[in-house]
Amino acid sequence: MPRETYRLLIVLVALLCLGCSEKSVDPPDPGPPEPPFAKATAAERSLLNSSTSFGLNLFREIADDAEAADNLFVSPLSVSVALGMALNGADGSTLEEMRSTLEMADLSLEEINESYRNLTRLLVQADPRVMLEIANSIWYCEGLHVQDEFIDLNMTFFDALVTQMDFGDIAAAGIINDWVNEKTHGKIPDIVQSPISPGLVMFLINAVYFKATWTAKFEESATQDAVFILPDGSNKTCRMMAQGGNFSYFENELFQAVDLPYGSELFSMAVFLPRPDIGIDSVASQLNLGNWENWTASFAVREGDLYLPRFRFSYELTLNQALMALGMGIAFAPSEADFTRICPGLFISEVKHKSFVEVNEEGTEAAAVTSIGFGTTAEPPTKFFMHVDHPFLFVIWERESGTIVFMGRVADPVYD
Repeated sequence: MPRETYRLLIVLVALLCLGCSEKSVDPPDPGPPEPPFAKATAAERSLLNSSTSFGLNLFREIADDAEAADNLFVSPLSVSVALGMALNGADGSTLEEMRSTLEMADLSLEEINESYRNLTRLLVQADPRVMLEIANSIWYCEGLHVQDEFIDLNMTFFDALVTQMDFGDIAAAGIINDWVNEKTHGKIPDIVQSPISPGLVMFLINAVYFKATWTAKFEESATQDAVFILPDGSNKTCRMMAQGGNFSYFENELFQAVDLPYGSELFSMAVFLPRPDIGIDSVASQLNLGNWENWTASFAVREGDLYLPRFRFSYELTLNQALMALGMGIAFAPSEADFTRICPGLFISEVKHKSFVEVNEEGTEAAAVTSIGFGTTAEPPTKFFMHVDHPFLFVIWERESGTIVFMGRVADPVYD
C-alpha cells in the first residue's frame, strides 16, 4: 500500500473514532425541572395563601352545618375564581367585605386579577400527565346595561366567555347548562334551573375539571369487599383497594395521614383518617392555614400498607349562608349591595356549587361548577306576551299632532 494512502486511512480512522467518542458523551444532566411556582411574585404567593386559607375556612363552615352522615365535596378553587370575577363588579363596603372573606384585603384589584390569571395558567400547565381545565363564563339578560370595564376585565384576566341572551326564552337555561356539561366532560350536566327565575339577570360561572392517574396505581386484583363503619356505628360493605410500599406519611394525636401523588407528583391526594376515639368533626374544626402548612410539611417517606375504599358521588349546595357566615353579608343584601361596577341595582341572589368525584384503582376524576346568580332591585326587563285572539280596537293617528285619522273595532277579522 502506498505510503500516502496509508496515512490517509490513519487520518480517517482517527476522525471516525473521534466522532464516535463525541457521540457517546451524554449531555449534562439538567437536574430536576424548576417547580412551576418557583418564580411566583409576592402578590401571587399572597393570593395562593389567601385562596388556601379561604378554602379551608369555607370547608370548615360547610362541615359545621352538614349532617354527620353526609358526604361533602367542594372545589375551593372554583368558588374562589367565581368570586374573583365578581370582585371586578363590586365597590365600596361590598368590595371590602368580599376581599376580606377571600382573605385578599392586602392586595389591590390589579394584583388580584393578575395573580388569578397567572396562577390558573400555571396550574393547568403544571403537570402534562394531569388534566386540569378551568373555564369561566358570564351570561346576562337582554336589556341589562353592563359596564364595559367589568366585561373587559373578566375577559382579559379570567378568559371569560361573555354572552348576552334572552333569559325569558325557555331554551336559555339549556344553553348555559350545555356549556357547563361540556366543560365538566359530562360529569355535571346542569347548574341553572329551567326556566330561569325572573328575578335573576346575570350568572358568573366557573367550571373546573380534573383527571389524573396515580403515580403508583392500585392493582385491581388486590381490591376486595371490606367493612366500612358509618357515622352511626353501623356497618356497610365497600370495595377496598390495597397497596403496600413507601408512602408520604404523617400521624399525630388526631389522625393518620397519607399523601398519594398523581402523574409527575406535582398534584396529590392527602387522606386524613381520624383516630378511632376522635370524631371527624374534631379534625375538620382544626382546618386552618397554620395547621395545614404544618401538617403538609410533616409528611415523610415511610413504608406501610394502605387500604383505601373506592368511592364515587355527586354533591351540591347553596353557599349563601356559608359565605355570609364568613363575613360576606352585604353582597347578598338587595338594599345594601354595591355592584355598580357591573350595573346599578344588582345584588348576589345565589351562589350554587355542584361537584363530582370518583376515586378508583386508576386514579381520580373530579369536576366542580360554581354559579353566582345576580338579582336586581330594578324592575327586570321582561318580554311581554300579547295574543290578539278576541275583538279589539285600533286607531290610525298622526303622532306629532295627535290627530286621529281612523278608528275601528274588529269583532270578526274577515279578509275579503
